[in-house]
Amino acid sequence: MDIKNLQRENIKNLRPYSTARDEYKGQASVFLDANENSFGSPLPENFNRYPDPLQLDVKDAISKIKGVPIENTFLGNGSDEAIDLLFRCFCNPGKDNVIILPPTYGMYEVSANINDVEIRKVNLLPNFQLDLDGIAEAIDENTKLIFICSPNNPTGNSIIRTDIETILANFKGLVVIDEAYINFAKQRTFIQELTEYPHLVILQTFSKAWGLAGLRLGMAFASSIVIDILNKVKAPYNISQSTQDLALAALQNVTQVNDWIKVTVAEREILSQKLLGLPMVSKVYPSDANFVLAEVADAAGTYHALVDQGIIIRDRSKVVLCDGCLRITIGTPQENEILLSALKSIN
Repeated sequence: MDIKNLQRENIKNLRPYSTARDEYKGQASVFLDANENSFGSPLPENFNRYPDPLQLDVKDAISKIKGVPIENTFLGNGSDEAIDLLFRCFCNPGKDNVIILPPTYGMYEVSANINDVEIRKVNLLPNFQLDLDGIAEAIDENTKLIFICSPNNPTGNSIIRTDIETILANFKGLVVIDEAYINFAKQRTFIQELTEYPHLVILQTFSKAWGLAGLRLGMAFASSIVIDILNKVKAPYNISQSTQDLALAALQNVTQVNDWIKVTVAEREILSQKLLGLPMVSKVYPSDANFVLAEVADAAGTYHALVDQGIIIRDRSKVVLCDGCLRITIGTPQENEILLSALKSIN
């Protein structure tokens, strides 16, 4: 498989924007190349210089944790930037198509619509696993991307690994595995498979386990060819200096993050059991994420009753295969108890 042939012809021939920092390599003390404000900035931190367009220090720190080389790493303004770039780089508007697997993360469909790319939906099976036959039937010569969210949002379950491997072995486009919730899962990441599958793209994020949703920093791991294409198309300085600095500081606190993950997983099991003890709850689906999907007697009514008490969850009852379901993020032990007390009062 030649990944370069998967990209759009205009992207293949694109001459990317060259920043001042791209054109100079080495050490210097006087920078008069980028039309910056040489006097500094009005902030305590010195933000008058443009940031590293390739975020090499951050990628180096991530590499030490993830075991992925810098050349196989892309950083975006959230994972959403990487998702959008995959459409822009590999899908010809009005011609190509992508496959998504509802119920799943909504931005795949939004990005496809923005980029005028046909969406082919193959619903998950009732057990929230892949319909391999349905996916095979949906693929044609213009299918460029298949998005697989695992652990899946909003259902919380991991997708059977051998099913994903079947798609990787047989599909000739890019297979995008969104692992936003992988830190909370028993199933291991597909990162180790990057060397085996040149058409594999893995999305991860700092928004969940790392607790940096407000920072907007996402990761994509893929072959160096795919990463080079994404870097060619991205905005020159897509990650701000402040974001890079804060990410570097956060990456020094792996122990704290691992402690939060352990507490979250433990609270997930406690909350699931206590929810099942409520008369209104008929089912809590097994979860490998930092949330649970619960089927209740009156989803909309329960949602609004909680809103009245200042508690916000997510009503997913209108989503395919999620009839009557609410998605509940795992909070702190105190927040989970407040939720349970509120649900008991609704009964």
